[in-house]
Amino acid sequence: MKKFMDKDFLLSNETAKTLYHEYAAKMPIIDYHCHINPAEIAQNKQFKNITEVWLGGDHYKWRAMRSNGVEEKYITGNASDREKFQKWAETLSKAIGNPLYHWTHLELRNYFGYEGVLNGDTAEEVWNLCNEKLQSGHFNVRDIIEASNVKAICTTDDPVDSLIYHEQLANDPTFKVKVLPAWRPDKAVNIEKETFAAYIRQLSEVSEIKISDLDSLFTALNVRLDYFNDKAVYDGTFKPSDAEMESRVEENHELYRKISDIMNEDDDTDKFKLLQRFLDEKLSKKVVANADTWRNIDF
Repeated sequence: MKKFMDKDFLLSNETAKTLYHEYAAKMPIIDYHCHINPAEIAQNKQFKNITEVWLGGDHYKWRAMRSNGVEEKYITGNASDREKFQKWAETLSKAIGNPLYHWTHLELRNYFGYEGVLNGDTAEEVWNLCNEKLQSGHFNVRDIIEASNVKAICTTDDPVDSLIYHEQLANDPTFKVKVLPAWRPDKAVNIEKETFAAYIRQLSEVSEIKISDLDSLFTALNVRLDYFNDKAVYDGTFKPSDAEMESRVEENHELYRKISDIMNEDDDTDKFKLLQRFLDEKLSKKVVANADTWRNIDF
């Protein structure tokens, strides 16, 4: 019998298997949006148990548990971690077809070597297996990140954040993964929330701008955006090299030469068909429709 969610999960033909196993699986991860706490990376946190990893802040799992009628004390309340994990395992059996079901079992297989099914009956077995590995000393936050072939992580950061942990990581030669802040000013527009006034006071304090109207709010946010940009944590990670830039410039010049040659052809020439040799259909139509001003198009 075929194993549950084996290494070829979702790979329905030989082409898919080849593309994934021989190419995609080997590619590094550049994560432009995640919710890993930069402090946990800087401190190389060791998790106490699998509940702390999975249910400590995953609102997707929380939502599924609430939809299953689980009491809040087993989600974000004061129930023990073992009790919370049990409720998640029982919820999961009702989530077949939901990506949460797939993610959970893929993580169990890829990181913990468990190829069974997590449910209420197997919860104790999975709890013990995961916790043993998490406490092994080889499953700290940085270990997991490096084992996943991650090259860059963009965390989710509020305008009031100090970015102190990003600076620590940028200056840590022992950790090669780039950890970069990503601007997330949601709290500045959540005016309907009870915490809004307190947040505006905090933003005003760190920006040293008295916020009294929309204009001053924008000014304060711009001050903090400058703060983010000025921090020595962006080191050109995603900036192309000079050689790459020269190559791109040359490619653009060549592209313009090709377009110019075609657009200078006689009117009877099927310019649209010729342009499609190196431009997509939409862009080719745009060039032909703007015969006199095509040089102003942003390619």
